[in-house]
Amino acid sequence: QVQLVESGGGSVQAGGSLRLSCAPSGFTINTNCMGWFRQAPGKEREGVARSDYGGNTYADSVKGRFTISRDNAKNTLLLQMNSLKPEDTAMYYCAERPSIYCTGFTMSRYNYWGQGTQVTVSS
Repeated sequence: QVQLVESGGGSVQAGGSLRLSCAPSGFTINTNCMGWFRQAPGKEREGVARSDYGGNTYADSVKGRFTISRDNAKNTLLLQMNSLKPEDTAMYYCAERPSIYCTGFTMSRYNYWGQGTQVTVSS
Protein backbone atom coordinates (compact mmCIF):
# COMPACT_ATOMS: atom_id res chain seq x y z
CA GLN A 1 0.00 0.00 0.00
CA VAL A 2 1.39 3.37 -1.01
CA GLN A 3 1.59 6.01 1.70
CA LEU A 4 3.26 9.38 1.99
CA VAL A 5 4.03 10.83 5.41
CA GLU A 6 5.15 14.43 5.80
CA SER A 7 6.99 15.82 8.81
CA GLY A 8 9.03 18.84 9.81
CA GLY A 9 6.37 21.51 9.94
CA GLY A 10 6.12 23.98 12.79
CA SER A 11 5.94 27.61 13.79
CA VAL A 12 8.73 30.04 12.98
CA GLN A 13 9.21 33.76 12.75
CA ALA A 14 9.58 35.52 9.44
CA GLY A 15 13.07 35.05 8.06
CA GLY A 16 13.43 31.65 9.66
CA SER A 17 13.89 28.23 8.11
CA LEU A 18 12.25 24.84 8.17
CA ARG A 19 12.98 21.57 6.45
CA LEU A 20 10.09 19.35 5.49
CA SER A 21 10.45 15.63 4.87
CA CYS A 22 8.23 13.23 2.99
CA ALA A 23 8.72 9.53 3.59
CA PRO A 24 6.94 7.27 1.13
CA SER A 25 6.19 3.62 1.62
CA GLY A 26 5.35 1.21 -1.11
CA PHE A 27 7.66 2.70 -3.72
CA THR A 28 11.06 4.29 -4.15
CA ILE A 29 11.34 7.95 -5.04
CA ASN A 30 14.54 7.85 -7.06
CA THR A 31 12.81 7.88 -10.46
CA ASN A 32 9.27 9.13 -9.87
CA CYS A 33 7.94 12.64 -10.20
CA MET A 34 7.59 14.08 -6.69
CA GLY A 35 6.07 17.40 -5.73
CA TRP A 36 5.35 19.69 -2.83
CA PHE A 37 2.09 21.58 -2.66
CA ARG A 38 0.53 23.88 -0.10
CA GLN A 39 -2.89 25.13 0.86
CA ALA A 40 -3.51 28.22 2.92
CA PRO A 41 -6.83 28.79 4.70
CA GLY A 42 -9.46 29.95 2.26
CA LYS A 43 -7.20 29.41 -0.73
CA GLU A 44 -6.79 26.72 -3.34
CA ARG A 45 -4.00 24.20 -3.15
CA GLU A 46 -1.02 25.28 -5.21
CA GLY A 47 2.19 23.73 -6.42
CA VAL A 48 5.36 24.84 -4.68
CA ALA A 49 8.17 22.68 -6.06
CA ARG A 50 8.55 19.54 -8.10
CA SER A 51 11.35 17.16 -8.96
CA ASP A 52 11.55 14.79 -11.87
CA TYR A 53 13.93 13.30 -14.41
CA GLY A 54 14.38 16.72 -16.00
CA GLY A 55 15.28 18.53 -12.81
CA ASN A 56 13.60 20.77 -10.28
CA THR A 57 10.97 23.44 -10.82
CA TYR A 58 9.67 26.04 -8.41
CA ALA A 59 6.73 28.36 -8.16
CA ASP A 60 7.75 31.98 -8.63
CA SER A 61 6.68 32.78 -5.09
CA VAL A 62 9.31 30.47 -3.57
CA LYS A 63 12.08 30.59 -6.14
CA GLY A 64 15.41 31.33 -4.54
CA ARG A 65 14.12 30.54 -1.06
CA PHE A 66 12.98 26.89 -1.24
CA THR A 67 14.97 23.88 -2.38
CA ILE A 68 13.52 20.48 -3.22
CA SER A 69 15.80 17.49 -3.03
CA ARG A 70 15.83 13.73 -2.70
CA ASP A 71 17.74 11.62 -0.23
CA ASN A 72 17.68 8.40 -2.20
CA ALA A 73 19.58 6.50 0.49
CA LYS A 74 16.77 7.26 2.94
CA ASN A 75 14.05 7.20 0.28
CA THR A 76 12.95 10.66 1.43
CA LEU A 77 11.84 13.82 -0.33
CA LEU A 78 12.95 17.07 1.28
CA LEU A 79 11.92 20.70 1.07
CA GLN A 80 14.34 23.19 2.59
CA MET A 81 12.53 26.46 3.20
CA ASN A 82 14.59 29.55 3.97
CA SER A 83 13.70 33.22 4.39
CA LEU A 84 10.17 32.25 5.31
CA LYS A 85 7.43 34.84 5.01
CA PRO A 86 4.00 35.03 6.67
CA GLU A 87 2.43 34.31 3.29
CA ASP A 88 4.16 30.91 3.32
CA THR A 89 1.82 29.87 6.11
CA ALA A 90 -0.11 26.82 4.88
CA MET A 91 -0.55 23.10 5.12
CA TYR A 92 2.18 21.50 3.04
CA TYR A 93 1.65 18.25 1.17
CA CYS A 94 3.92 15.96 -0.78
CA ALA A 95 2.58 14.07 -3.75
CA GLU A 96 3.75 11.53 -6.26
CA ARG A 97 3.02 11.00 -9.91
CA PRO A 98 4.01 7.58 -11.27
CA SER A 99 5.98 9.02 -14.17
CA ILE A 100 9.54 10.18 -14.70
CA TYR A 101 8.17 13.59 -15.71
CA CYS A 102 5.79 15.72 -13.66
CA THR A 103 4.62 17.86 -16.60
CA GLY A 104 3.44 20.66 -14.36
CA PHE A 105 1.61 21.09 -11.07
CA THR A 106 -1.79 19.83 -12.25
CA MET A 107 -2.98 18.05 -9.15
CA SER A 108 -5.11 15.48 -10.91
CA ARG A 109 -1.91 14.02 -12.37
CA TYR A 110 -0.55 13.20 -8.94
CA ASN A 111 -1.82 9.86 -7.70
CA TYR A 112 -0.73 9.76 -4.09
CA TRP A 113 -0.85 12.44 -1.42
CA GLY A 114 0.27 12.71 2.16
CA GLN A 115 -1.83 14.05 5.01
CA GLY A 116 0.12 17.28 5.24
CA THR A 117 2.26 19.13 7.74
CA GLN A 118 1.42 22.61 9.00
CA VAL A 119 3.81 25.51 8.53
CA THR A 120 3.06 28.76 10.35
CA VAL A 121 5.19 31.86 9.86
CA SER A 122 4.64 34.82 12.14
CA SER A 123 5.65 38.38 11.41
